[in-house]
Amino acid sequence: MQAKKRYLILLSTGTCLILLFCLGGLQVPVLSQRGHNRRDDRSLSGSHPGQRWRRFLGPLQTFGSWQPERSDDYNGHMSPRQKREANLGVYTDKRCRMDSCFDFSLCVKNGFKVYVYPVQKGEKMSESYQNILSSIEGSRFYTANPAQACLFVLSLDTLDRDQLSPQYVHNLRAKVQGLPLWNEGRNHIIFNLYSGTWPDYTEDLGLDIGYAMLAKASISTENFRPNFDVSIPLFSKEHPRTGGDRGYLKHNTIPPFRKYMLVFKGKRYLTGIGSDTRNSLYHVHNSEDVVLLTTCKHGKDWQKHKDIRCDRDNAEYDRYDYREMLYNSTFCLVPRGRRLGSFRFLEALQAACVPVMLSNGWELPFSEIIDWNTAALWGDERLLLQIPSTVRSIHQDKILSLRQQTQFLWEAYFNSVEKIVLTTLEIIQDRVLRYSSRSYLMWNSLPGGLFTLPQYSTSLRDFPFYYAKLGQLIRLTYVNGDLFSFVTQLRNSWCMVIVLWNCDKPLPAKQRWPATAVPVIVIEGESKVISSRFLPYDTIPTDAVLSLDEDTVLSTTEVDFAFTVWQSFPDRIVGYPARSHFWDSNKERWGYTSKWTNDYSMVLTGAAIYHKYYHYLYTTYLPTSLKTMVDQMSNCEDILMNFLVSSVTKLPPIKVTQKKQYKETMMGQTSRASRWADPDHFAQRQTCMNKFASWFGTMPLVHSQMRLDPVLFKDQVSILRKKYRDIERL
Repeated sequence: MQAKKRYLILLSTGTCLILLFCLGGLQVPVLSQRGHNRRDDRSLSGSHPGQRWRRFLGPLQTFGSWQPERSDDYNGHMSPRQKREANLGVYTDKRCRMDSCFDFSLCVKNGFKVYVYPVQKGEKMSESYQNILSSIEGSRFYTANPAQACLFVLSLDTLDRDQLSPQYVHNLRAKVQGLPLWNEGRNHIIFNLYSGTWPDYTEDLGLDIGYAMLAKASISTENFRPNFDVSIPLFSKEHPRTGGDRGYLKHNTIPPFRKYMLVFKGKRYLTGIGSDTRNSLYHVHNSEDVVLLTTCKHGKDWQKHKDIRCDRDNAEYDRYDYREMLYNSTFCLVPRGRRLGSFRFLEALQAACVPVMLSNGWELPFSEIIDWNTAALWGDERLLLQIPSTVRSIHQDKILSLRQQTQFLWEAYFNSVEKIVLTTLEIIQDRVLRYSSRSYLMWNSLPGGLFTLPQYSTSLRDFPFYYAKLGQLIRLTYVNGDLFSFVTQLRNSWCMVIVLWNCDKPLPAKQRWPATAVPVIVIEGESKVISSRFLPYDTIPTDAVLSLDEDTVLSTTEVDFAFTVWQSFPDRIVGYPARSHFWDSNKERWGYTSKWTNDYSMVLTGAAIYHKYYHYLYTTYLPTSLKTMVDQMSNCEDILMNFLVSSVTKLPPIKVTQKKQYKETMMGQTSRASRWADPDHFAQRQTCMNKFASWFGTMPLVHSQMRLDPVLFKDQVSILRKKYRDIERL
């Protein structure tokens, strides 16, 4: 009996082993096929959980090499990640970095120059891509000579690669491969906003990008190649090309709470990718301080997928105004849509509504240079219910700091297509010219990386934005009738005087110059143009520059007081003669006025102090067209400098103690050589205002009613108690 039992046990065990071997052998081809690329790699590295099983099936490798024809049913069971890997259109080399896929030798001779391919006749192009190309062609990086280029930009529209979109460009793969300078994509950058299509919306562009860099919206951290690609924001076709609106935070309200704590209003996807996140928002909506609204009414066949919540959601959705919610909420939820990015991101930044990201795996825009921890919060799509309690726990000081940073980032990098494009190019330039790249602090503090040019300096102390106390002063004086009397009054505490001689008359004899306590350097202008007064002369050793016109009369006491004020505002123009601008509604244009009113927006550089960095910025940042116009008219250079400084600082200049003598001296000029005596002088300045505003894309000048006077100025006390007593006598 016992022997019979033993035989039965052995027979059962043998049968089980045979069945197990057969079933395992039948599974081999299927397992190898579904994850052939990445799974095989992981198993070879020793990290695959089925490593022992694969060794046991070693003799059956012929089954693993069998690749049946892929059907639609097979593709339907592949994950989006597997489809991206199987598609040749996605990044050829995910390991590309600047050192391995970029040719630095093209940038050695001419620096960082960008070439845009000529537009081919008959090629359609979206307005957004036209704005991108126009921004590049209008920048200081542009070159029309491909032999001088370090970076190349396609004239073929690559922004929308959704095959269902009317903006989709067909046969792009062949067109790109046929470009004479393509060179497998080396030193090329491709701009893209939309990739993939229904139902998976993968990051496939429909072409082999080779070794080209991507400036892409909605890019995932999985596909993003650090220090090579650039993540850009998703922006609409209505996004302005230049200028752009200011942020909506006008005043810092304390405490910084608004009507709503957390808001969202947008589409609810009933099926497909991105539907899970937005379908769950109703769980935390309370119609009070957390208002998360979705609607099913979008698309042609939304009613076919309509669920029991649609009618109620649609009715609730129509009750609220989106703009009113946006401007009156402390936090704005930014959930993913079909793709990882969303228009809500830029809308929240502009509205000073702290964005709460709900898009797992999204590489945020310009993440290489922007510290998003100072301007945004992160949520997890899997932990949606925790978000309301999380945002309520944030202290009001932190909220105010986050809100202020949203405004800085919006105005510095995102409020126009031009700034988005320039920021992208500046990031790549910093990679190429590593020895002169910006610091993290420059990118993340006022005025931002676009206005702190590393070619000038990489040290923070050389810019006027990062310190408020200077130890030296320079006086930059331009020739005037009272030059000699001014020079004789100079004090030892002043560094030097630089005279720019742009006059056609010969220089005075050396013996005619009076003896002074400080050196006097005379520079004879070669071009004899008015913009030469703002050239970055190497002979200027100090940070502060006093600029004087030839018809200006200032005492040394007035200059001392202006410099004292400037030390507290080193990033602004500080001076005496003030002017203002206004909008003429009848002529629908900007106007210029020299009337003495209660406010001003400009301080003329005929008697003003500013930082010498603005000489470099004036020379290198402003376009040649504006400087040429100024030189041809011999006018408006002071207005252009005010436009530049206000555009950088977003602040008005500083006017110091009123001096009527300055106005009377200028307006009393009767010499034909004086530009104030020219009847066309005022009309030219009106024209300049509008030309400058057109190039900047907005009116950067800011009105102010502040005037700084010395302590006890005009007070009825003894004159001996006043430090700047001579100013009251002027």
